[in-house]
Amino acid sequence: MGLQETEGKMEGWLYLMRLNRFGLQYSRKRYFILEDNCLKSFKSIPTSPKEEPIRSAIIDSCIRVTDNGRESFHRKVFFIFTLYNTSDHNDQLKLGASSPEEAARWIHCLKDAALNPERSLHAPSRRKWQPFRLSVSKRMAHKSSMDSTAASSMHVDAMTSDVLAPSPWKIFGCQNGLRLFKEAKDKGPNGKHRDGSPAVMAVGVIEGTSEAIFRTLMCLGPSRSEWDFSFYRGCVVEHLDGHTDIVHIQLYNHWLPWGSKRRDLLLRRYWRREDDGTYVILYHSVIHSKCPPQNGYVRACIKSGGHVITPTKHGKPSIVKHMLAIDWKFWKPYLKKGASVSITIRVLERIAALREMFRAKGGNYFSELSPAALTRDIELPVSEKEEIKTEVDYKMIKDDKVTNDGKNPASSNLMGLDDAADEFYDVPEPSDDEHSDHAWTSNASPEDSYHTKLTTANIVKKLHDLAVQKKGYVDLQEMAREESVSLCYGATLPKDQNFNMPCSWAAADPSSFLIRAESYLADQEKVKAKSTLMQMVAADWLRSDRREDDLAGRPGGIVQRYAAQGRPEFFFIINIQVPGATTYNLALYYMLRSPLEETPLLERFVNGDDSFRNSRFKLIPYISKGSWIVKQSVGKKACLVGQALEVHYFRGKNYLELGIDVGSSTVARGVVSLVLGYLNNLVIEMAFLIQGNTPEELPEFLLGTCRLNHLDVSKSIPTDSVSIS
Repeated sequence: MGLQETEGKMEGWLYLMRLNRFGLQYSRKRYFILEDNCLKSFKSIPTSPKEEPIRSAIIDSCIRVTDNGRESFHRKVFFIFTLYNTSDHNDQLKLGASSPEEAARWIHCLKDAALNPERSLHAPSRRKWQPFRLSVSKRMAHKSSMDSTAASSMHVDAMTSDVLAPSPWKIFGCQNGLRLFKEAKDKGPNGKHRDGSPAVMAVGVIEGTSEAIFRTLMCLGPSRSEWDFSFYRGCVVEHLDGHTDIVHIQLYNHWLPWGSKRRDLLLRRYWRREDDGTYVILYHSVIHSKCPPQNGYVRACIKSGGHVITPTKHGKPSIVKHMLAIDWKFWKPYLKKGASVSITIRVLERIAALREMFRAKGGNYFSELSPAALTRDIELPVSEKEEIKTEVDYKMIKDDKVTNDGKNPASSNLMGLDDAADEFYDVPEPSDDEHSDHAWTSNASPEDSYHTKLTTANIVKKLHDLAVQKKGYVDLQEMAREESVSLCYGATLPKDQNFNMPCSWAAADPSSFLIRAESYLADQEKVKAKSTLMQMVAADWLRSDRREDDLAGRPGGIVQRYAAQGRPEFFFIINIQVPGATTYNLALYYMLRSPLEETPLLERFVNGDDSFRNSRFKLIPYISKGSWIVKQSVGKKACLVGQALEVHYFRGKNYLELGIDVGSSTVARGVVSLVLGYLNNLVIEMAFLIQGNTPEELPEFLLGTCRLNHLDVSKSIPTDSVSIS
């Protein structure tokens, strides 16, 4: 019996993730139905449309959905997402799905319901795209992974890029059915090519879904030896969050040059799923106090590496890219140059072995793995945190969301879905290794309940979460700018239109970015942007011990100077906030010289509500120079910022400022922590626009662009040294 479809309705089994009154985490299986922007919870599949749910909540424009990645509960892997009310952060709901595909479909459908609260899911004809239609019965739980064709068809342009850029890869051979590529080296700030291990990539086609291949690559159990000929054993040293962990992998030496010792790897591993079903796995070497160098092993260093698993139009087969830039730590001079590339190519040939295994298994390998094998790589408790130092600089910011239980069985808020009254029924015995800090609190107020449940280990963890994990820099918290200069807001980052000065800004070329054409609604065509509506006039690169909001409203800055003079120009400020023990603010100032009324879409955005703003503001990122791992992490696809991150809007007499909180998403935190580690070596380009959804709003236009040249955190300016006079 196949999957059933119901018109305009999303339904299926999910797990409520909560804390009981003793502070121990547990899960509850519930059947959820999303219909008419109402999310309903049932203990079993309803037998009648009139059956009353045990809990319900209204999904409106105040609801945000965040992807928390994967977590392990009682040796079972869940893919977690959280709903929370932006007007009341204590109103949260943490849910888990049994597969990343299920989680992605629920996340997408919930986001759409929040974006369009006035639309009924019973009226698909009013939509610009086909809605999700999913019905999962208890009998069909083993078929809960949906047809990936439907998922990819909902994003017709999701697998394309919104940036026109030359490929840095050049093919140099074909081996075992894999195409082999080398990456051209970028030049550093001094104009010289960087030294280091060459980056090599293998590309192959595997007869399997992207999800199946992803789960197979993530597994570190003994079953990995069925395809990975270099693998001896592996484990997770530390689970950082649902998208990031530290893994230790030991390799055999039979495939190395004769007489070579075994190699091992200690890696920071990050993963995410794209909207089109593509899975990205990235890793680079780190240093960890719990996993020092092992006797009998030489610790190799991966500078940049990972996998990209992209589904084809019909979901199966998938295109798999495997890239490595690695230093094998050979001490013999005659081995160092020649052997390094050949050994790297040999390791990349694991993709050919994976392809043959999937062919033999009929494309469903991961479903044959035991639960122990699937959870082997995330079995450590979150509370056991140790200091991590990376081979390249990065910092990790943890996500701690704490909420309280609701009591009204038919409440319109999210707490109404958290049925804590039956918390002791059919609940597995909670174990000490559960992630008790990532859960749903119970009866007491959020603050009181949370503090009474903290163990010593959790307190240590939370203090550790504030630490900046760096290597290679002077302590940034204690570093002070030596020059005693008077700076104002809008003048802390210098401009260099020639792109020669490190730690500077300039406007990027608009023609590098693709925007929706006038005929986009009919043919999905995108065209090169020709110009920008606004001019970039200033930038700030600041650091502080707290989040800095409303920079444009501060006295002495460029915006307030114009306002004091009664000038007609309007400012649009994008304030990107990276929280942590030290919070970094990158503020970009754009000026509109023409009257706001001449651009109706922009006027509506400036004077509209936050719901409209969150549904329209887009960012197109592009790493024009930098490591492959960073380029792959950031991507080149337009993103609706308000749907991925929290955005705080500040409206002044002559300005609108957007405060973008990067710390509000675990996925974004993982990307930014990686970017910060390579920041000195990157050239970052961005374009900003308001999405056009109707014929009157097309073609789109860029608000502005920017190019950030080799930013340096040590050159950020403390906010207390900025003049406000």
